[in-house]
Amino acid sequence: MELHVSLVGRKNLSGEIYRQLRSAILGERLRPGDALPPSRELAKRLGVSRTTVTVAYDRLAGEGFVVSRVGAGTFVRERVRRPVRLPKRDAPAGVLQPRAVWDSVVVSRAFVREAQFDLRTGLPDPWLFPHDAWRRLIARELRSKSPAGGVYGHPAGHLGLREAIARHIAISRGVETTADDVTITSGAQQAIDLIARVLISPGDRVAVEDPGYPPPRYLFASHGARLTGVPVDAEGIAVDALPRRARLVYVTPSHQYPLGMPMSLARRAELLAWAERTNAAIIEDDYDSEFRFHGRPIEPLQTLDTSGRVIYVGSFSKSLLPTLRLGFVVAPPSLRDAMHRAKYVMDWHAPLVVQAALARFIDGGDFARHLRKVGGIYRARHELVTSALARDFAEQLDVVPSAAGLHVTALARTASVRAVQEIVRRASAAGVELQALSGFAVEASSQRAGLVVGYGAIPTMRIEEAFRRLRSCWE
Repeated sequence: MELHVSLVGRKNLSGEIYRQLRSAILGERLRPGDALPPSRELAKRLGVSRTTVTVAYDRLAGEGFVVSRVGAGTFVRERVRRPVRLPKRDAPAGVLQPRAVWDSVVVSRAFVREAQFDLRTGLPDPWLFPHDAWRRLIARELRSKSPAGGVYGHPAGHLGLREAIARHIAISRGVETTADDVTITSGAQQAIDLIARVLISPGDRVAVEDPGYPPPRYLFASHGARLTGVPVDAEGIAVDALPRRARLVYVTPSHQYPLGMPMSLARRAELLAWAERTNAAIIEDDYDSEFRFHGRPIEPLQTLDTSGRVIYVGSFSKSLLPTLRLGFVVAPPSLRDAMHRAKYVMDWHAPLVVQAALARFIDGGDFARHLRKVGGIYRARHELVTSALARDFAEQLDVVPSAAGLHVTALARTASVRAVQEIVRRASAAGVELQALSGFAVEASSQRAGLVVGYGAIPTMRIEEAFRRLRSCWE
C-alpha cells in the first residue's frame, strides 16, 4: 500500500514527514509491523534529499514509534503506546452534528461475541450451509465471461435470479408475480428501506407491530415518519387499533416477530379491508416462512390482495446465511419503476456474481434440497426447545404456540420485566445467550416479561445443557 505524505506548501520538510508518519501510526493507518518505505524511495517520491527523510525516521525511532533492522528496513514498532487525549472542558463537541433521530437508534451488539450456547434469534446454523457447492458456483461465475462478471447491471438485479425467485415463491408460497416485479436487495432491511424511500414522506404515519422487530422502526423514523406501535393478540396485529391516517403498516403475518403465532385468515382479510378503506400500503415481511413444522401453510397476504396494496419482502439470511446479505421485494406494478430508480440511487445493485451463483443454486434444485435437509434438523430442535420449556419451566413460563421459524417465545407467569432481564444477564454470564421479550417493545409502557429463545444456531446436542444452565439462573 502506497504511503501518502504531502509536502505542498510546507517549509519544515523533515518535521512534516515526521508529523504525518507519526499521525498515521497513532491513528492505526500504519499498524504494528507495517514497513515504512525505504528512505531513498520516499525521498525520490517526495522530491527531497534522502537526509531529510532519514532525519524524520531517526526522530520516529528515537521516540519509540519505529524500529530499524539492518538489511530489512524500518518498521512500526509492535507495541506503540498511544497517548490518551482528554477533551478540553470548554471545547465544542463539533461543528457538524447528526439529526436527532440517530440518537434513538440502538445498534445491536447481540452478535458481537460468539456464544457458548447460542439461543439468540435470527441465526441459522452456519455448519448446515452447503459451503462446497456454493464455492463451486462462485468459482464458476468468476471464471465466466458473462456480464455478471464484468459490467454494471440493472438496478432490479440479476435477471436469472429474479426469475428463479419468482418461480420459487410461486411454488413454495403461492405468490403470484413475475421477474419484472422482483427487485434484489442487500437483505430484508434494505428492501424495507427501498419501500420507505418510494412511499414515505416526512411526517407520514407508519404503524408497526408491538412487540416487533426493532430495525424497521429505526429505518422509518430515519425517513421522518411518525411511528405508532399497534398491539398484537393471538390472531395478529389488532386492526381496530391501527391509526386512521397511517400511510403504511409493517407486519410479519406468517410468524409474528417475536411472539411467533401466525395472523389468522380472518385478521388478514380485516387488514386488507382496512388498507383499502384508508388507501394505505402493507409491507408483508415473510421471514422464516420456509421452516414450517406442522399444520397447513399460511397463505401470504400478497396472494389475498386484489388491489395491489401489499408489498412482499423476503430474505435468504435465515434460509442460507446472514452474511450473504441477499433479499428481495415484490412490489405491485404501479411501484416498479420507482423501486428501480430508488435502488439505483441507493447502491445501484447488489453484487452480481453472488446473485448469479444464487440463481444457479435455486434453479439447479440445490436450494430446495437444502431447505428439506435443514428443515428436518430445525424441526427436531424446535421440539427439543418447546419440550424443555414445558418440562423445566412449567411454573414460570407459558410457551406461545408456534409452528414455524427458528425461535419460540415464552411469557413469564409471575416474574417482572426487570426480573427476566436479570435472568438473561445471569444466563449470559453462564455462557447462554438469549433475549428478553421486553427488548422488542415499541414503547416502554408496553414491555412484557418473557423470553425469546432461538434454536437455529445451537447444535442439537447442546440444547439440553443450555437449558440446564438456564434453569440454574432462574433459581
